[in-house]
Amino acid sequence: MQTCRWHAYASLDALQDAAAQKILQCAERAILERGRFRIALSGGNTPRAIYRMLRNAKTDWSSWEIYYGDERCLPKAHPERNSSMANETWLSHVPIPQNRIHAIAAELGPIEGARRYTEILKEVDEFDLVLLGLGEDGHTASLFPEKDWAEQDAFPVFDSPKPPPERISLSPARLAASRSVFFLVSGAKHQAVSNWRSGKSIPAARIAPKSGVDIFIESHLLG
Repeated sequence: MQTCRWHAYASLDALQDAAAQKILQCAERAILERGRFRIALSGGNTPRAIYRMLRNAKTDWSSWEIYYGDERCLPKAHPERNSSMANETWLSHVPIPQNRIHAIAAELGPIEGARRYTEILKEVDEFDLVLLGLGEDGHTASLFPEKDWAEQDAFPVFDSPKPPPERISLSPARLAASRSVFFLVSGAKHQAVSNWRSGKSIPAARIAPKSGVDIFIESHLLG
């Protein structure tokens, strides 16, 4: 069962600013307690501005380790890849060691890319923070409604209802294996939010870490 903490903000700017500050707090705590900060990133428009904010942060970048919750099977530098967006807006501007940035090799196709990422994730017992979004249909990462999701840490997606059809996604259990999970929710997501809050079984509701999830959301979506 998923435990939700809803944090409502009057504007998208306020949401993004609050989320950026909370991410940095998670990083500071993780580095202090364990010597590194493992974060799994989300794609999409809502985190884009947050990533831009983070590149100006004062933090020990050498202790950050970057992962991804999902990826589109597109050429390595394709602008619609989640890793390309994160690199352009943030990662190329900060001194995180390249061997600590773990992109999904989705350019190899969904099967081989998922296999390789599953191997990488064997080194990670638990993330410190997972960032997730919410689609209009209730999907998160590349976990879409009425689809079969494999149990391995990273698995191939062949029939995404959103282009491109081939993707790689982390499983609900792997995404939930985190000390903190933040959902970043903005835009025209009224129906998905309503379904979520009423207890319907949307994909986002399947991410159920023991510590619960924190949902950063524009207040108009709760009306």
